[in-house]
Amino acid sequence: MNRAEQLAALRNGTAQVDAPDHGHVLVSGPDARSFLQALVSADLDPLGSGSGARSLLLTPQGKLDVAFRLLAVDGDAWLDCDPGLGAQLAASLNQFRIRVHAEVVDRTGEFGMLSVIGGPAIAGAFDVDLPSVHDHVARGDARIVRTEHGFDVLGPRAAVAEWRARLSGQGIPVVDPVAYDAWRIEQGIPVQPLDIDDKTIPQEAELEVDAVSFTKGCFLGQELVCRIDSRGHVNRFLRRIRNIEGEWPEAGAEVVVDGKVVGALTSVAAADVPTGALGYVRREIEPPAAVEIRLATGATARAEVAARA
Repeated sequence: MNRAEQLAALRNGTAQVDAPDHGHVLVSGPDARSFLQALVSADLDPLGSGSGARSLLLTPQGKLDVAFRLLAVDGDAWLDCDPGLGAQLAASLNQFRIRVHAEVVDRTGEFGMLSVIGGPAIAGAFDVDLPSVHDHVARGDARIVRTEHGFDVLGPRAAVAEWRARLSGQGIPVVDPVAYDAWRIEQGIPVQPLDIDDKTIPQEAELEVDAVSFTKGCFLGQELVCRIDSRGHVNRFLRRIRNIEGEWPEAGAEVVVDGKVVGALTSVAAADVPTGALGYVRREIEPPAAVEIRLATGATARAEVAARA
């Protein structure tokens, strides 16, 4: 399939994409849960084995260190994050591992992930009934995880490869990362470090919606996040940039309104699957809003700022 056909498969909910460089960290030991509960932004106390949550590890100043998903697997915690960040997540957690019976191991090189986009038909391919997002179950050496858009397969690379072959045999095509990137931009899904990084306050990218508990006890970086929630605001938001007309931009292109720079693009879909872009825009630019995109070459394009959801 060409990339336009791959994008159509993703939109129709019948596609899989390999993520071999996805980050994976294991936290184990009798103090694993209490150790993480004191540090991360999600409330882990309600999680039983077979459930999970989105969460953040913040800096003491309240900026993002690593965004991740946590799966409760018996007494262990399986953490996964965007490519290139497994070692950083493990190292950051280990900085705080003092006098606790917990072990933090980066197993990115051993583990892999396969994201499968689809609904009930995809669930039938796995033979699972997972009612809630982040619920998960063991299938051999892998875990099958319910996501907002389908299912993820996490586990040792050989186990993930077996699932990829099995699903391909059932007619679920594998799409390349470029087509998937165009689809996730269209869906408004940020990735680290392109769209979120160590300068990001969670509310700027709406990470607090499903990754921050405002009712649990203290966690690292809580003061800034809770202060903004209770009596403050951020000055920019991560938005979708769609309906781009003109020369196709690249990441870093400026967003301009009435001659004033109000933001910049962080992720841009490839020109052969032009779904749009993501970028930060000043809070006063309420979507939908017509904007100009100014490229480094001086060329411009017309576009629209839209909400991500």
